[in-house]
Amino acid sequence: MDAPDRVRRIAGIVALLAAAGCASIDSLQIVRSPMQPAELACVGWYASLDAAVASAGVGDAQAARVAGFPYLRTDRFSSALRESARSDAETLEALAERLAVLDLEARGHEISNLSHEQRRKLVADDAPAQWLLKRTRECSRLLRHVDLERPGLRGALLDRLQVPDDYVTGYRIAGMYALAKVPFSAGVRRQIKETRASFVRDLARSSQGIIRRYAPPGESQPTAAQVRSMLSNATLNSLRVPEPRGDDLQALFDAYAPVFEVETTGGYDLPGALRWSEARLAEVDASRPAVYVQAAHTRYHGVNLLQLVYTIWFSERPARSAVDILAGRLDGVVFRVTLAQDGTPLVYDTIHPCGCYHMFLTTPRAHILSAPADEPEWAFVPQTLPAVALGDRVVVRVASGTHYVERVLVETESRDTAGSYELRPYDDLRSLPHPRGGKRSVFGPDGMIAGTERPESWLFWPMGIANAGAMRQWGHHATAFVGRRHFDDANLLERRFELKLQ
Repeated sequence: MDAPDRVRRIAGIVALLAAAGCASIDSLQIVRSPMQPAELACVGWYASLDAAVASAGVGDAQAARVAGFPYLRTDRFSSALRESARSDAETLEALAERLAVLDLEARGHEISNLSHEQRRKLVADDAPAQWLLKRTRECSRLLRHVDLERPGLRGALLDRLQVPDDYVTGYRIAGMYALAKVPFSAGVRRQIKETRASFVRDLARSSQGIIRRYAPPGESQPTAAQVRSMLSNATLNSLRVPEPRGDDLQALFDAYAPVFEVETTGGYDLPGALRWSEARLAEVDASRPAVYVQAAHTRYHGVNLLQLVYTIWFSERPARSAVDILAGRLDGVVFRVTLAQDGTPLVYDTIHPCGCYHMFLTTPRAHILSAPADEPEWAFVPQTLPAVALGDRVVVRVASGTHYVERVLVETESRDTAGSYELRPYDDLRSLPHPRGGKRSVFGPDGMIAGTERPESWLFWPMGIANAGAMRQWGHHATAFVGRRHFDDANLLERRFELKLQ
């Protein structure tokens, strides 16, 4: 048996063990007794809907299911709120509503991605997706109400409010992680050294292609007072989570959107919107430059902070040689800004959509804490930015081919650009028109984009990351090979930085 076959066999065994573990978690039953006919009907509805979604292969993995509560899903930030809900009924109700919204968002995409034939299996008539979602919303409201009236279920809900780790412990055991991490740590330190060198290099002299600038479309900027008001009003809820909506959220996306300055030597450096190809693979439409946006949150010593996330996609990372294990279909840059309550940027950080190359870019209001001796990927800060005022525009310089971020600049005056990009909701990627008809998420039920696998996964699996290098959905970005770290960890910044919120 050759090495690839051994890896496949080990991976298969671990996958079966992981699947068995997940099945045991999902099969945990909640005792709801006695149940009224309406409750029984809703429990049956969720069972039928889950079966249809699983059979069609259109499950949405962005938020994690809460075992025993089919109408709830959670993310890492929401799970971090659970302790504050244990002793306060109002907070618990608000948290449950938040979890229900996450589930309804996911189910809306899942239902939209079902075919007409698959929907007919759920109801006798050819019911539209809106009717199925309406039925789901009604059941969500009913079950949430009755479950929160049952004291035992309130505790069970909070106990089960957790997101599975995106690291596969079985891989680390089979790959002898304790030994394998030694050479990987050396590789991480080498990558950090090379990245630091790129951040001090003269970009004008080292550039090999045309520099194309892509700017956000917004021309009008809210004032600092307006931003403070938006954020203050958005936090007027029981959980004290800043949740701007509608025009306010769009204004914030416009105000903080970066300029992407891309070194361009080929078509693989032209950003664009994602679409389904005739070959039924996700591809980039470079004729339509787009950046996908979403709101996220983090916690800092009990204070909830708003984050704005911008994702730009490229068609591929081209191979530099015949054995380039990092090359493959689709590539991109995820760029995130964390805001203080007054709207001042505290820290920026960035990854690729595979979760790779995580780095932080600090402002004077963020200072890195000491790293543990055994954490080489604790918090890599290759550049410290000056204070960024509202109206300043952050410029992200992206290298050709590798799409590495090589510099972040702050422009206090606007400059001419080669073109602008369109801001699109990240959620659009969860349900796109498909060549076979209907819609489909670019992400599979495992949170990966099919066809974006990299050869590196055959070497890096002992670090516990399944399918390393593949493009991932939000909520599934494991960002460290050594240690454990997720891009959406609620306490990611709290553990690594001292932030000045005021």
